[in-house]
Amino acid sequence: MDIARGTSADAEAISSLILGLSDPFFLDPSRSGAGPFLASVQPESQRRYLEAGNYTYHVARSQGQLVGVVALRDNAHLFHLFVAKPYQGLGLARRLWQVVQAEALQAGNPGRFTVNASLNAVPVYERFGFLRQREVQRVHGIAFQPMSLQPAGHSA
Repeated sequence: MDIARGTSADAEAISSLILGLSDPFFLDPSRSGAGPFLASVQPESQRRYLEAGNYTYHVARSQGQLVGVVALRDNAHLFHLFVAKPYQGLGLARRLWQVVQAEALQAGNPGRFTVNASLNAVPVYERFGFLRQREVQRVHGIAFQPMSLQPAGHSA
């Protein structure tokens, strides 16, 4: 498994990975109202994020195929963390998270991170130390759980 910095050349593969894993996010199977989310994960949007200065992307590849992605926005918000189904449960999500977390800490983040977790991913984030904040949000056709991670010794 190879983990490397993501580039704009990865935009299409990242989009495909996210779209293939996104069904649990939608409030309605027809994806009604989810236009803003769907637009945000299209290849063009991913390319813009990859080229923006406030996003840090890393991708995991197995035999040349993109099988995972992690992105951090503004050195504090976990924007994407997706792992292809055949690679779930093998520790890849944790490895991807640790890569961006270590970089963020090195760049001055004091250990405060946020994520809008898909409901099916909440247990994963809890294992990483994130705590639920507020109630589940239902906005623009999707549902997510706001979560945060605080430095050791601080309350959320």
